[in-house]
Amino acid sequence: MNNKLVRFLLLVFTFSTFYCTTQKNKEESKNDDKIVFTIKNPSSHSRLSETIEVSPDIFMQKNKNVDWGKISFSAGKNLPFQLVDEDGNSTPENILLLASLKPNEEKQVTVNFSKENSSNTFTKRTYAEISHKIDGEWKERKYIGGTFKNVTDFTAPPQHTDHSYFIRYEGPGWESDKVGYRFYLDWRNAVDIFGKKTSDMVLQKVGQDGFDSYHEATDWGMDVLKVGGSLGIGSIGFWENGKATRIEKTSGLRCQILQNGTLQSKIRTTYSDWEINDKKLTLTSDLTIQGGSRLTRQDIAITESLPNLCSGIVKHENGTLIKKIPDENTSWGYIATYGKQSLADDNLGMVVFFHKDNFVEFTEDKESHVVVLNPSNNQLQYFFAAAWEQETNGVKTMDDFKKYLDSQIHKINAKVLLSL
Repeated sequence: MNNKLVRFLLLVFTFSTFYCTTQKNKEESKNDDKIVFTIKNPSSHSRLSETIEVSPDIFMQKNKNVDWGKISFSAGKNLPFQLVDEDGNSTPENILLLASLKPNEEKQVTVNFSKENSSNTFTKRTYAEISHKIDGEWKERKYIGGTFKNVTDFTAPPQHTDHSYFIRYEGPGWESDKVGYRFYLDWRNAVDIFGKKTSDMVLQKVGQDGFDSYHEATDWGMDVLKVGGSLGIGSIGFWENGKATRIEKTSGLRCQILQNGTLQSKIRTTYSDWEINDKKLTLTSDLTIQGGSRLTRQDIAITESLPNLCSGIVKHENGTLIKKIPDENTSWGYIATYGKQSLADDNLGMVVFFHKDNFVEFTEDKESHVVVLNPSNNQLQYFFAAAWEQETNGVKTMDDFKKYLDSQIHKINAKVLLSL
């Protein structure tokens, strides 16, 4: 073999080795930028537009230096997502994905770490706010003049009470693309319902054209519930002497908007020195709503033991009561009503879901259907939801409402499964 041929063959071998090594490195780099995991619906009910929680820990095990500004999710198409970072340290505590799954369906989700974060381009499906007046003045217990300003951290001044005209629609509001809610941030502390005719976010304009204009029907919907002295829907109470007592006597009320996200919004309220059952204790309430859902999750923490917390639903002469005690097949039960009980004189369904470990009894007082609940380790979680006839694709019959209740029980009991 002559020298020229040897040199040529050596050059070919060197180039081939370099090419193969380069391609291998490229492929390894490409794989390092992706993770594939599986989501599975374990139930026989469809999960349409469901928000799925994913721990970021599973990503950080493979890529410890994740650039959270360059992450995307796909399952045949891009999936809407939200990075939850309540402590503001630039590393999310949780990741939320929006996906739909047929009964028992399984999908592969690809996580790509090298694309620009597109989360701000997705349709906003939740919203939360609290808005109070500025540039006016207090005259005794009423606020005169001024304009509304949204804030994320609010402490009620001592002179504030009901109908002070200081907080827009009298408290914080939160909504999904299905329904909206508010509660009165004063001695009443009761939850009310905004029925919606649209999937758009609407609360930012509610109450801007008059203090209680939302009681009249508009293109977006209206306030559909008369609360009075009742538990409204899902309000926090204490059961004593045959009556549900709401959180009335406190030394202070602080409300924070912890999340106002695409797929999830969350409001925290701290009730300082609640005087109840011959005690003074601090109660913290977290209200969370997710896109595609009517449910609000209520997470309660108290600073010392307090039995017989309660929640429930306002009584209405046209509302039919429905109750379910958890059995061996489910961990969750509910108390619900359905009928022509909205302020629009049409069908409205309301429900409170509770865990069997906290259940004490069903009862009632003059104004409310009540479920009595005992906290576990000074903590309590339950859900509540409203379904108005005039929603887009609304629940229009008792049979449909019962099917909705059944589907929600399945979803709460059987969360979407994740595996790498």
